[in-house]
This record gives sequence, C-alpha cells and structure tokens, in this order.
Amino acid sequence: MTTDALLGGHALTLHRFPLEQKNRSLQAWDAADEYLIDYVQEHHNQALRILVLNDSFGALTCALKAIGGNQRHIINVNDSFVSQQACKYNLEENQLEQNTVSYLDSLSEYPHDVDLVIIKVPKNAGFLAYQLALLSRLPSSIKVVAGGKAKEIHTSTLKSFSHFLSEPTTSLAVKKARLIFSETTAKPVISKFPVSWPLEKTDFTLTNHANVFSRDSLDIGARFFMNYLPQGKKPLKVIDLGCGNGVIGLMTLCKMPHAELTFVDESAMAVASAKANVLDNLPDALERCRFMQNDCLSDFTPGSADLVLCNPPFHQAQAITDHIAWQMFVQAKQVLKKGGELRIIGNRHLDYQEKLNRLFGNCKVIGNNKKFTVLSTIRRG
Repeated sequence: MTTDALLGGHALTLHRFPLEQKNRSLQAWDAADEYLIDYVQEHHNQALRILVLNDSFGALTCALKAIGGNQRHIINVNDSFVSQQACKYNLEENQLEQNTVSYLDSLSEYPHDVDLVIIKVPKNAGFLAYQLALLSRLPSSIKVVAGGKAKEIHTSTLKSFSHFLSEPTTSLAVKKARLIFSETTAKPVISKFPVSWPLEKTDFTLTNHANVFSRDSLDIGARFFMNYLPQGKKPLKVIDLGCGNGVIGLMTLCKMPHAELTFVDESAMAVASAKANVLDNLPDALERCRFMQNDCLSDFTPGSADLVLCNPPFHQAQAITDHIAWQMFVQAKQVLKKGGELRIIGNRHLDYQEKLNRLFGNCKVIGNNKKFTVLSTIRRG
C-alpha cells in the first residue's frame, strides 16, 4: 500500500509491506512516528549517528534521512525481514541516500559510537527488555527517545527502562501517542534471554529468543497441530512456514526420518531459535535442515516442495489482518509440486477452509476442537 506522509516537514511516499496486500486502510506510519520525528527535529537535529530500533516500514529512517541529509548515518535494527525490506524500498522510492543507512538484525550487538537512540516501543515487553539490556552496554549519557501508543506504555514499561537505563520521564500524549525519555548509564545489566523449557511428553528442551511467538510455553495451537503431523519414511521436501521456535518442524523430523526440512520465518529470532532447537535436540538431523529468514516463500523455486506445514498469523505488527495468511497460501501453492500438500492449523472462526477451497479447489478437515481446525489441501493443477 502507498501513502503520502508529512514527517518533519518532508513529504514522503511510504509503502507498507508486503506490497501486494489489499487492505487499503493500513498505512506505513503512525502518530508515534510523527511525534518521534518532530521531537528529534526540535531537540536533537545535530545528531549524526542515530540508532533506530523497530522501524516498522522505514518511516523513521526515511524521515531522519530526509531531515539530516547525507551527513546523517542511520543504523536500522529490526527483527523483521519484511520491515527491513520495506525500509530499503522506501528509501529508494524517496531518492534518499542508501549508503549512509546500515542494517543489523535483532541478535546483533549495537554499535557504541552513536549519539542518539530512537525506539519504536514493541508490543512484546520481553523483546523491549532484551533491547534495553543491549543498550545498557553502551557508553553513558547517550540519549534514548522511545515512542508508542499511549495506551500501551504502562508502568511496567517505565520500570523496564529504569531497570536497564536511567530513570525515564514521559511526554504528554499527542494523537494518542506518547514519548519516553531516558539515557544510557554504562552499567550493563544481564538479559534473561534466551529462555529454555522442557517440551511436554518429549525429552526435548526448547530454547526461545525474546521476540519468538509463545516464547515461555508451548502454544495451544502448536500443541493441537502436533497430533496431526504427517509421518513416514519417504525423503520428502518439507517446509515449516512461519516456523517460530521450530517445534512443528522439530517434531516432523522425528516422524519423518528421511525428510529434508526448511524452516522459514520473517523473524531473525525465530529462525535462530529453530536452528538452536534442532542443534540441541536432534543434532544428527541438522544436515537435513535449512533455516531461512524470508518474506514467506518469496523467491522459492516453484514446484520444489512436497509438503508445507503452517500455523499462519492473523496480525502484522499491531494490525489484525489476514493478508499474511493469504500470501502464505498463495505462495505455498506455487512452491508445491503437483500432488503436494499444504497442511495448516487455524482458529475456527477465521474460515480458512473457504479460502483454501477457493484457491486449491479442495480442502478437507483432518482434525478440530472447539478452538482450532487442522486442514489439508492438495495442489492438483
């Protein structure tokens, strides 16, 4: 989706990713982005090396570059592959200098030679704590400005800042957005992440990085899906799409001892967790596995997979939307061989069965309970 934004007095054309999504009510920036940019322009306009965390679609990076010009270097840190792709695209779309923007994933150490930190407050409080722990390792007195929806900045959010950084203060709310002000103290605080816990009814222990879905326990959808995973000795090529911590792929490796598994997620922390969990629990199976951070199945070879397993999300960032699930289904059909299967689990109220029938021409229920449905569809054409 394309939208025109006025950020810091600069008109920017911003695209929300994926480009093909059809929900035109969603835009690529919000009031917190506007508030952050206005504050930086007024109070920190001389900052030349800015560390930007969690820039959803590049609005912050693009605006900071438009205001600061080629002298300003932005270090863009994100867990999301889609977010960083959107940022690169939007910089190019607005003819902004790309050479002075660098990218780090969420597991990288932060550079110490920055003079300002900008944070878009993530919804995941544990992920924020992980990021603040990394910031606590930086030299003292670096200003940190965070922004988010006022209703999602809680007392616990401020306690997290005070635990890792200086005692925070907050701004007044503007357009239902609020800013948090703090600074580094050069007193490193150890993060509790990653976390590990035993996987029920197995001898496995799962490791989970801070921003992984259902980080602290097995989610009820995966628990139900595990009852309906395929098994057999054929050397099938299987994809765990939206793999999260990799538990579905891990159990599939047990049930299909000759299968080749590709774990795919747009989260760097999810892919790292999945790889760690295979390495720790089934090290002999590692040679049968690939791990990819990607936008669903974009650029996968058509007709290259026998089976795709998927527990699709129904949100992107903080927006409730089914376009990612639809993208997963469409791309799975392209990637599957003729006769290949897409097997998914979804909340019953989402009516994925109708979508899959429309796309594949067939769909059957292979398991359900009061909350979830497990569906199977075959690529016939």
